[in-house]
Amino acid sequence: MLEPSALQPTSDSLSRVIDSYRSDILEFTKALVGIRSENPPGRAYRECAECIQNKLKELDLECKEIKVPRRGEDVAGTSELDRYCIQSSYGQGKKALYFHGHYDVVPASHESQFHPYVEAGKLIGRGSADMKGGLASMIYAVKAMKTCDIPLSGKLGLTIVPDEETGGLNGSEYLSTAGLLGKDGIGMITAEPSPSSDVVWNANRGAISLRVIVKGTPAHVGLHYQGVNAFELMLKVATRLQKHKTEVETRRTKFKIQPEAARRSILLMGGRCEGGTSFNLVPAECSFTVDRRINPEEDFEEEKQRLLSILDELRKENICLDVEILQEGRSSGCSEDSPIAQTLSGSIEQITGKRPVFELCPALLEIRFYADRGIPAFSYGPGLLSVSHGPKEYVDVNNLVACAKIYALTAARVLKDKS
Repeated sequence: MLEPSALQPTSDSLSRVIDSYRSDILEFTKALVGIRSENPPGRAYRECAECIQNKLKELDLECKEIKVPRRGEDVAGTSELDRYCIQSSYGQGKKALYFHGHYDVVPASHESQFHPYVEAGKLIGRGSADMKGGLASMIYAVKAMKTCDIPLSGKLGLTIVPDEETGGLNGSEYLSTAGLLGKDGIGMITAEPSPSSDVVWNANRGAISLRVIVKGTPAHVGLHYQGVNAFELMLKVATRLQKHKTEVETRRTKFKIQPEAARRSILLMGGRCEGGTSFNLVPAECSFTVDRRINPEEDFEEEKQRLLSILDELRKENICLDVEILQEGRSSGCSEDSPIAQTLSGSIEQITGKRPVFELCPALLEIRFYADRGIPAFSYGPGLLSVSHGPKEYVDVNNLVACAKIYALTAARVLKDKS
């Protein structure tokens, strides 16, 4: 990593230019937040993708739209089901540092969340923290690099996707499968919110999320002996899974995460439970969810098979059940000692005055798609995890500007032209 002193003129010029973009960053974030790109179902994706592309063109940054092919039952659907990925870049050369983000947001709790406003230095609205604010910071960081004509020994790539909130199947996963994600990458930074402004996510848990549907035979309570009680069978299934849960929770990750109890692997049952139709009828069907969160040290395929094998064994005991896989995503972990990590850390310290700590994200992150390709990937954004997805989601305007500086300075250092 280059010493900060070697880049001081670059740092100063980038900082001044980004300060001049403050109102532009804020207004663009407000424009994005005002678009109801809720996922599910994938509303207003066309409008949001066009807004982003128009901004890139306005800033004299080339961009390419990639329309994701429809799958399965969506093939004959309306245009509202279409998904769009956007890619842009600055610089030349084979090696590339990627900025990565998503424009979909979780559904709002009320309509007013799509009418953003600023109060006490905070931009309030759905997606401001997760992660439309981060997208604006990244885009203006690339613009600052171009404005300052920073000489690079490689390329700064920008990848913006939909469907992150539902696992990335029609976003990052599609790009990865198609060979369009992270080409020639030496590093990746995404802008997901974290617990505080001095935390960088360098790892994430994997996930296997299931819905188990246990089936019985209905009968009136007076003729209960003619029925098969799906609820009672469900209890047997849950009891067997509880034994597995006890074993799973003895495992601990070596990645940093607080508090100590958070280091355990996770198996959560009953996040959603449904069944029965009346108090006086033997229930014909009961279902419950199982959410298995896997630490980076565990093998995804092995853990998935162990979970499904337990359910297969129960079927052999004459318990009729179906399994629906709701979500799959692999864990990942990158060393905090890698050159990219340390460069990002140094940039954060220079801009914020605090040296960040590296931690494991307890949920899925799209760093996994890059890490799976051997590309060191990290998450650091302007938003806070504690307010993301909530009714008063917000992002601090100062953090939008600070993150743009951090992204630009990191890129300048990583891609410094040494010729």
